[in-house]
Amino acid sequence: MISRRRVLGGVAGLTVPALAGCGGQPPKGATFDRVPSAPPRHSVAGLDAVIDISHNVTVTDFAAVRRSNILSVIHKVSEGGDWFDPSYAPRRHQAEAAGLLWGGYHFGTRQYSGEKQAAAFLSACQPGPSTLMALDLEPNDANPRNTMTLGQAEAFVLAVQRATGRLPLVYTHPAWANGNHYGRRRLSLGATVRPGSVLAGCDLWLADYREDPEIPFAWADKGWRLWQYAADETAANFAYGSEQRAVAGVGHCDRNLFNGDTTALYRFWKAGARTV
Repeated sequence: MISRRRVLGGVAGLTVPALAGCGGQPPKGATFDRVPSAPPRHSVAGLDAVIDISHNVTVTDFAAVRRSNILSVIHKVSEGGDWFDPSYAPRRHQAEAAGLLWGGYHFGTRQYSGEKQAAAFLSACQPGPSTLMALDLEPNDANPRNTMTLGQAEAFVLAVQRATGRLPLVYTHPAWANGNHYGRRRLSLGATVRPGSVLAGCDLWLADYREDPEIPFAWADKGWRLWQYAADETAANFAYGSEQRAVAGVGHCDRNLFNGDTTALYRFWKAGARTV
């Protein structure tokens, strides 16, 4: 997801994040592209039942979203320590009333401490026992100098854990988490997320739009919990090249696989998305 507060009108939960969606890591030497140019043939199994969106996404009917075989929605909550997505709260009630599982994510920046950003996120997210929480850790393309640091991300995670007893998921790209240069501006986190670290203790929400996603070093033994395999999907530009994959009720969205079956997804979400 890119910084959601400016981005134009599209994207989903990322893409929606920034409201517009999280971006994936392109092959080395390639330009940053949020949507596959051809229908992917993934060799990776997973449950295709999770979307992420933000206020930049038009939502007409969450019941239609549910009828599209979507089970879970993750919505942008906040960015930095002073911006809140105005659509989060009203859409939460609508989505849960339609029988959808709910989650919220925070787009991290450098402007405020990790602790302050966590406090802002929690105040708006209002997580219940079955609310998934996530930190969007990626370069801030719109304002590179306002990109969240590794230390701030760790402080955010620890503050959320202290307040809720749970760890958020970490949304990130392989190149970014591994400390490599990434994106059009060739930015870098400046460090590598290490195995055994605070962030590695969180479940991974992987952003990678290639057919075979790369697992960052820190999660090599654990793998991903969610994989964002496509962004900005619409009925005219659906991820798998089949209209059956288009999601009704939303103008566009990011698509995510869950690493497990339907029973496992409900168990994971209903447990408050605790890491196990």
